[in-house]
Amino acid sequence: MTFDWLADLRVERGSVHVLKTGAIVPLDWAFVGDVAKGLAYYGPIRLKAVIARAVRPGPRIWFTPDQPRPWYMVWNAVFWSGAQISASAKGAVAAFYFEDSTTGATPPTPGLACFNGRCTDVSKSHVARTFETVFGYPLLVDPRTWRGVAVEKSEKNGAHDGRIVFCPMEPAPGKVYQRLVDSLDGGQARDLRTPCVDGEPVLVFVKTRPGHDRFANYNTSVALRRPDEVFSVDELETIRRFARAMQLDWGGLDILRDRSDGRLYIVDVNKTDMPPLALSFRDKMRATRRLAGALRRMVRRAVEARAS
Repeated sequence: MTFDWLADLRVERGSVHVLKTGAIVPLDWAFVGDVAKGLAYYGPIRLKAVIARAVRPGPRIWFTPDQPRPWYMVWNAVFWSGAQISASAKGAVAAFYFEDSTTGATPPTPGLACFNGRCTDVSKSHVARTFETVFGYPLLVDPRTWRGVAVEKSEKNGAHDGRIVFCPMEPAPGKVYQRLVDSLDGGQARDLRTPCVDGEPVLVFVKTRPGHDRFANYNTSVALRRPDEVFSVDELETIRRFARAMQLDWGGLDILRDRSDGRLYIVDVNKTDMPPLALSFRDKMRATRRLAGALRRMVRRAVEARAS
C-alpha cells in the first residue's frame, strides 16, 4: 500500500493546501475527523481490490493528464471493480481524461477509447447554456436587466463562493449570475447530487445543510437514494439528454428542485467528484459498489465497440 498521493498536499500555517486545485482546508479537529472517516473507507477499498485482482485481474485504465487520488469517487470505483490504474497508455484498454480544472483540452489517447475526452468545459456558463438548451427554460440571468435576487458564482469548478445579490447590477469579472432556486425544505437547503456513468444516472446523494449556508461545502446529512426514487421517468430521460449534451461519461450533477414549481435545475457538473463525507459508511460502500458496476459496464462496452 503506497501513499504517494500525499505529495499532492502541503501543511502550512495551520492549514492543508491541495497543490493541484489551490484548495485550503483548516487543520482542525473537524479535518482530523474527516481524515479518520476517509481512512476507514480507504482500507476496505484496498482490501477488495487485492481480492478482486487475485481472483480475476481487471482491465487497465490509463488516466491522463492526472491520476485520481483516494478522495475521488472514480478511484474507489476503479479499485472496487478490480480494475487497475495504468501508468501509461501501454497495456491499457481505455483512457480517461482526468483533470481537476474547469476547462482543458482533449488529451492524445492513440488507439484508445477516452472517457470524458470530449467533456472539456464545465464552467458555470457552459453548464447553464447546455441546461437551457436541453430543459427548455433558463438558469442564467443578465444582472444588468434582471430585477430581484440572483446568485453570483465563480465560473471556476469547485469554488463554493456563491452568494445572493440584488439586481440590477453590473456583473463582476469572472462571475456568472443565475436565478435563485428555492430548494429549501423546512429551512434546510436540499441538493440532489447525481453521479452519472456512461450518461446514465446511477444513484443520488440527497444532501442537506442549513439554508443560511446553502452555498457551503459541507452537509449536515446525506442520504443515498436510487434515481427513480427522486426523479420521474421524464426527468430521468431529460437528465440523460443533458449528460449526452455535455459529453459527460463520468461525473456528478448538482441538481436542485425548485419547491415553488417543482422544476429541476442543473447548476453544476463535476468530472472529478468526491463522496460526501457525511454519508454513512454503509452507504459509502453501497454507492461504491453501484458505481464500480457501472464503470465496469462502461469499459466493457467501449472495448467491445472499438473491437467491432
